[in-house]
Amino acid sequence: MDKTRIPGIAAGRLTKAEYRDNFADIHAPLSAHEALVEAQRCYFCHDAPCMNACPTHIDVPLFIRQIATGNPKGSAQTILQQNIVGGMCARVCPTETLCEGACVRQEAEGKPVRIGLLQRYATDALMDSGEQKFARAPATGRKIAVVGAGPAGLACAHRLAMHGHAVTLFEARKKPGGLNEYGLATYKTPGDFAQREVGYILGIGGIELRTGSALGDGLDLADLAKRHDAVFLGLGMGGVNALGIEGEDIEGVVNAIDYIADLRQATDKSRLPVGRRVVVIGGGMTAVDIAIQARRLGAEEVSMVYRRGPENLKASEYERDLARTNGVGIRLWAAPSRILGKDGKVTGVEFEYQDARGGTGERFTLPADQVFKAIGQKFLPACIGKAGVTLKGGRIGVDAERRTGVAGIWAGGDCVDGGEDLTVAAVEDGKLAAESIHRHLTAKA
Repeated sequence: MDKTRIPGIAAGRLTKAEYRDNFADIHAPLSAHEALVEAQRCYFCHDAPCMNACPTHIDVPLFIRQIATGNPKGSAQTILQQNIVGGMCARVCPTETLCEGACVRQEAEGKPVRIGLLQRYATDALMDSGEQKFARAPATGRKIAVVGAGPAGLACAHRLAMHGHAVTLFEARKKPGGLNEYGLATYKTPGDFAQREVGYILGIGGIELRTGSALGDGLDLADLAKRHDAVFLGLGMGGVNALGIEGEDIEGVVNAIDYIADLRQATDKSRLPVGRRVVVIGGGMTAVDIAIQARRLGAEEVSMVYRRGPENLKASEYERDLARTNGVGIRLWAAPSRILGKDGKVTGVEFEYQDARGGTGERFTLPADQVFKAIGQKFLPACIGKAGVTLKGGRIGVDAERRTGVAGIWAGGDCVDGGEDLTVAAVEDGKLAAESIHRHLTAKA
């Protein structure tokens, strides 16, 4: 019997070979010859638009020239000096809208230099070699608490360690890495790369990692600030937005980000149950990631439904095309009005057609035995307690140096007002905050 056609939610819909192929690396890495040929396509622009388009301002022409001259490990050092999470960013950055989107080759020919793959080639070469390119400065005697071991926290901790400060890195989960470990599509970064990269970052020394340590649950921000010379908050977004509609608590309605985390940690993908007919509510990267992975787990029909038009979708055009080629149907201008069920289990979702003014009153129903909510996450302010940190737009308010309104406390990444929900942007926040903390501490010395 074809298990993909079994009604309801079931595990083991595919063969072992299908699971292996479906969750293999979506982009094969470049060979040495391919990297050399691709590097030689670069114009090595003096005022490089690709470099300006990168939130961490990696010197793209320089690192590509280093590849072209046979120095991939030196190239990796150029990358990691600006973005210590450059290996993961090479895999998951939306390069089509950042560096590659700004590439002169893209403007002239519609075919940019494949900067992301070149960055991966270089950083993989360095990590595979085991060579540590960064060293701590002499110890300063200063102690900094970094809360959250995601991209922002890791970048901040590494830069502070480079300056010789002692860092204690607190992480709520069992593993460090944040969304790089728990929140990305498995086919984008298979295997243990996230932990390998964390190992390289911590390899500089001077960073003590404490997992299972959550702010607001055993860790008090005001107390951390008293016991350390500075505190950096890289808390991410701990909550999930609710749909606020009838039927949201029916069996079969799942938070997409939680399911992705389970999928990322699963050593045997065949044990993850998935519906035959799946509806994903949302239009961002998480919605695309869960929709594609539902298909790759064996769902027969997957529909991604978004309440507004294509110009409002947060998922990039590349990601949308990837969804379509994986058999995901994308429906726009429809908002969920209620989730339907029978005997306590999901049977479908009722939607209302929308226009620019709101609901039109016209409705339709999509049958479903599993529904994924992917309408964004939210910051949970209760965790920061009574330290006096103020909020802006529901998240932590910071200035250009990522300083909060409380002396000695900085913040960055998704938890701050203006956070861009991008790994590379979180890295830049952590780096900016670390430099600000270092200036603050050395000015006091």
